[in-house]
Parts: sequence; structure tokens; C-alpha cells
Amino acid sequence: MSIKQLSETLINQIAAGEVIERPASAAKELIENAIDAGATRVEIATAGGGKGLLRVTDNGSGMNAADLEMAVRRHCTSKISDALTDIRTLGFRGEALPSIGSVAKLTITSRPAAAPEAAEIKISGGKTAPVRPAAANPGTIVEVRDLFFATPARLKFLKSERAEAAAITEVVKRMAIAFPKVRFILSGSDRSTLEFAATGDDHLARMAQVLGKEFKDNAIALDAEREGVRLTGFTGVPTFNRGNSAHQYAFVNGRPVQDKLILSAIRGAYAETIPHGRYAVAVLALGLDPDLVDVNVHPAKSDVRFRDPGLIRGLIVGAIREALAREGDRASTTGASSMMRAFRPGVQPFYRPQPSAPWSSERSPYRPFAVNGGPEGFSEAGQANFTDIVAPTARAETAVAEILVEEPATATAEPSRFPLGAARAQVHENYIVAQTEDGLVIVDQHAAHERLVFEALRKSLHARKLPSQVLLIPEIVDFPEEDCDRLMAHAAEFADLGLAIERFGPGAIAVRETPAMLGEVDAAGLVRQLADEIAEWDTASGLAAKLDYIAATMACHGSVRSGRRLRPEEMNALLRQMEATPGSGQCNHGRPTYIELKLADIERLFGRS
Repeated sequence: MSIKQLSETLINQIAAGEVIERPASAAKELIENAIDAGATRVEIATAGGGKGLLRVTDNGSGMNAADLEMAVRRHCTSKISDALTDIRTLGFRGEALPSIGSVAKLTITSRPAAAPEAAEIKISGGKTAPVRPAAANPGTIVEVRDLFFATPARLKFLKSERAEAAAITEVVKRMAIAFPKVRFILSGSDRSTLEFAATGDDHLARMAQVLGKEFKDNAIALDAEREGVRLTGFTGVPTFNRGNSAHQYAFVNGRPVQDKLILSAIRGAYAETIPHGRYAVAVLALGLDPDLVDVNVHPAKSDVRFRDPGLIRGLIVGAIREALAREGDRASTTGASSMMRAFRPGVQPFYRPQPSAPWSSERSPYRPFAVNGGPEGFSEAGQANFTDIVAPTARAETAVAEILVEEPATATAEPSRFPLGAARAQVHENYIVAQTEDGLVIVDQHAAHERLVFEALRKSLHARKLPSQVLLIPEIVDFPEEDCDRLMAHAAEFADLGLAIERFGPGAIAVRETPAMLGEVDAAGLVRQLADEIAEWDTASGLAAKLDYIAATMACHGSVRSGRRLRPEEMNALLRQMEATPGSGQCNHGRPTYIELKLADIERLFGRS
């Protein structure tokens, strides 16, 4: 069979399969073009979920007739010259318009501000009509009708009109967060109108428009820099979380991305504060030299590749954890809202606490990898060993006595002196009611003390090199050479945690010591999973998480139990310790340890405001 050159139309249709996967993909490309053109107002109209109609109108710089004719040709662009190492625009490949025109009916009407009239060009199924004069305001109107009519097989893979319309809405939301100076209007016969007014330099105000006003009240600012990479944005307090990751937004040099490295870093930063199956709300913006990131990984430009992924992950995890330690202990405002709803007759609360049950690994946010096939490799022997190696002042039973000390002065102190106020009562031998300057706080004594004990245990755990147990016969584990190199690069870090490894000839690792607190452990399975983790994320935090898991288990069993009656001085001592301990706003399982109710909220319950 002889080789032949494909037609231009077929080439564009092949490219469209990568660039234009669904109506939302077309909307993304057209909105990016509008923003690159300097638009401050972008209007998007849809019908039939974008399959019947997709129209994007902007007030950008516009194009004259000559530029318009070039714009619909493949790989024609004004955004780059010859290099892909310094990309500072959203679009740069020059594929979107010809790809859309090859599978749909495309009309582009554009007019520069100084031009006396507009120009218009039409493409239908890859066939281009001549440019002709038209009437239009300055800017550009791109109208796409009957998407995929030229490739009807693609229509079978699209979802319902409602689902496709929702995908376009998500694209607009991401663009709106990235560009707060631009006004976005989304309308159409298949939706209610959605408008995001420009907020200028107030990024948090734009985030509140998209994520809801509650995010503004529960957000913590981020601003960190490391080796020329800057991270800014906002992240929610741990108790302000959601059931999926749809409320996590990431941007790289202003470009909305969906990068698994960034999402993994967010998950890792909140690993000890959010329950399993819940997700933080976060908006992260990374700024770095374009030469340090490759945005040309995929034609859709939603994936990126960093030159130093370890640096990026470390920056995100470190910045979020520092922010949580600084401000993350405050209660989520949604807790007070739920309480208000619960107090109103006939209205069901938004959150119903589940019946108390023994703590289990299924409910733990730690859940490190299992190495014995059992419940995360935890054993009674491991628990006993751990008790022996931690400092006496950090043991659970000692921590109970240390925290619940008598402090008579705090029992009668003015509530305005303390963020969590002064204890006034204990309800059902489990909940402490404290009065603050402008409201009241209700504390779950078991959950709060569990967190305090865990932090004490963990501090002792990481204060020195952990004891290890020497294997009678070293475990020899075969690995590819690249995995051996990765493991040995972290050997010193493992040694501090009680895991001693060394090279054993080509393609093998010898495990000579394992952490004593783990008890009997499958050493081969442990290092194999560490090797997989390093290969995937360029980090070896899994072993530390496993040790923290055991500390969390002991903290749960060693803390103040529900049903124990506390004296006023003990309650106040617990409140003061919470104020001084990072992460005390949530327990080891991620549940809130206290809920704050403002005086104004209480007055509204009684109709006094």
C-alpha cells in the first residue's frame, strides 16, 4: 500500500480529537483566546449544552481581515515565535480555531478598535468561505454551531446536555478565579444566567463569588517562596471541607491546570486534619520561570510538567501546614450555621454526628500502607514498644495528668482574655461550654484532649532518632537499579525513623533494621511500597505517616473519655492547652473539636436582632 498525504481537513479533524474533546474544551480555548487578546469582558452563551450553540463575545483587541484569514489556518498564532521555553500566554499552539472549524460550523466576526468596520469568516466542516465585511462592535465574536456534525461518531461519546452545560460552567469558574479583573457572563437557553463581576486586585472577593461567601470567612492566606518558585492563594481551615476535590483549583503562571502532583500535595498537607473521604477547599497559584515548567505536555494544555516536582510538592505542603499552624485552629463558620439550623424547630441539622464507635483505621486520616495484610500492620507488640521509646512526659497517661492540672486563676478569669473563653459548664459529661467576649464555645472534651495527647506524642516521636530492631537475618529485596538508587537517596531519612537499608550488589537492597515500634513487619513489603511512593511522588513520607498513625491510635485510647466529669480548673486548663497547641481545632480523625456561636447568632434565635 502506497503512502499518501492526508488532506488538510482530515488533519484538522485528527487534531480536533485531541484539542476539542467536548463543548467545554471548545469553550476553554475560545475564552483563553479572548483573555490573551486583552479582554476585560467575556460573554459566553450556550444552547443544548454547547452542542447546538457556543458563542463567546469579548471586547479585546480584535483582528483585521488579513489576521482573520490567517487565524483559521493550522499552527498560525501571534503568541510565540520559534521557542517553547518562554510561554507567557494561555494559547500558543494555533490549533483551536481550525480544529473547531473542521468539526463544526464556525463563524468569527472581529473588529479592531481603530477599524471602521468588522470582518467575518465562516468555516463549515473544514471548508472555509472568503472573508467579508460585517458590522460589529470592537472585539471578537466566535460562534460555534452544531459541534461535531462533521464527525457524528463523536456525538455518541458526549454526555447529557445538562452534564455538558455543567462542564462549561466549571471552565468559566476556573477562568474567573484566575482572572479577577475580567467580567464573565454565562447565559443561554439551557441555563440560568451566571455573572462574575470584575473584582480588580481583590482575588479573595472573586473566589467568594465562585466558591461562596463562606469560603471568604474560612480561608487562610498563603504566600511562600522557595528557590524562585512562589506560591500564593487561599486554603480553607480543616473543618471547612467538602465531599470531593471539585473545590480545589490550581493555577500555574495564571493557567488553570489539573495536575495530580498539586492535588496530591494538597491531600498530603491536610493528611492529619481532614477525615478520610473529605477534601479541603483550596485555590493555589504557582508563579515560576516559564523555563521551569513544560505546558506543552498535551494539546489541551491542562497538564503541566515541572522540572523539579519535589520542590513544588515540598513548597505546597510546607506552606499549607505553616498556614494551618498559624490560623487553622479556628472553627469553621459552617459549624455555627449548622447549629443555628439545628435549634430551629422542624429543620433538620446539616450535620448529624454519628454514634460513637471504637476508633478504627477506616476512619483515620492517616491510613498508611499495610505491610502485613492486617490492620495497617499494627500490633500489640508495636504498641508496647512505642510506649517504651517515647519520652515519659509524652506518654498518653502522663499527658492526661499534665494537661488537666489545677489552674484556679483561669476558673474565674475574664473571658475576653482568651480566644476560647472561660469555662462555664459541662454538659452531659462530654461537652464544655465556655463564654467568650462575643459569644460562646462548645468543646468536645474527648476530641480536644485526643488531639493534645497526639501532638505531645508526635513531638516526642520526632524529637530524636527512633530505636530500631536488628533483623537476625537481613532481608534481601530485589529491585530494578533505578528503584535502588531512589531508595538509597533517602537512606539517611529512613535511618532516623529506624529503618536501615544498604546496597547489596546490583539490583538488590538489604534491610538490616526496622523501626522497633512497628513490631513484626514485612520488611520487603515495606521497602517495596516506599520505592513505589518515591517513584510516583519523589517523596518518602509514608513511613513517617505510619508511625504517626500508631501515635494517633495511642492518643485516642489515652485521652479524656466521654462521661468523665471535669472540675472548672480542669476545663479551663484544657481550653488554655488547646489555644497553645497547633492543630487543636480538629481531632485526629479530622472532626471539629469545638464550635463557636457568636452572640449575634444567639440573639437572632430569640428574635432580638
